[in-house]
Amino acid sequence: MNVTVKLFAIYQETLGTEELALNVPDGTSVIALLDSLLAKHPELKPWRELTRFGQNLTFVDPETLLQEGDEVVFIPPVSGG
Repeated sequence: MNVTVKLFAIYQETLGTEELALNVPDGTSVIALLDSLLAKHPELKPWRELTRFGQNLTFVDPETLLQEGDEVVFIPPVSGG
């Protein structure tokens, strides 16, 4: 199934893009999607436990299952003024 991943802060800086279009297997959870990204970019692993997740403009639990066409957001902690 196809999903869109919006990236912010450290995720956006590391991957050099604001958005990813991905094809994932049915039954993929939000945390499994993040883990697949971390496998390719291990430098982001320190942020795993600090990241919040959004699915279609709603905060969700990491184990939430994705659906075709979902927009997923990875939200690491940010600071600034």
